[in-house]
Amino acid sequence: MAQMVLPIFPKGVTMITSVLCFEKRDGQVYYFHGNLPVFSHLEEDIKSFKMFTSQLVVNGSCKQVDIIRAFGVPPISMKRAVKLYREKGPSGFFEKKKTVKKPRVLTPQVLEKAQSLLDEGKNRFEVPKELNIKPDTFYKALRSGKLIERPVVEKKTKAKEV
Repeated sequence: MAQMVLPIFPKGVTMITSVLCFEKRDGQVYYFHGNLPVFSHLEEDIKSFKMFTSQLVVNGSCKQVDIIRAFGVPPISMKRAVKLYREKGPSGFFEKKKTVKKPRVLTPQVLEKAQSLLDEGKNRFEVPKELNIKPDTFYKALRSGKLIERPVVEKKTKAKEV
């Protein structure tokens, strides 16, 4: 005959459900099921927090509302984390974001045209007007080294003295 496990929890814990709780101690967060520790992570480790709490919800150990009440997280954050766990599993929380920024204004063609205008002797005020781009965008490209403003060297002619 199976015996019922009494919900015995360590001192100073916060209840999530009637059998699930957590405790913050020395910069770590410890999770307990009954009196057994089941997981821990650093207090600042948000990815591990989202992963484990989502796992609890997906596995049926608790409901999203239990996590929301216990930790004070926004409901939409919990929903997104559970969705991510269901779609990608635990590894989804630790993937690096794949963001490739493409230049929107200063495309390679625009940079090439701007450099050729600078090389022709146009100054830093004329080039952005001619290319119809914002001056700040153009100046940022100059400061970052994407464009090079070369000084214009004038040829000196020697006048014959009589």
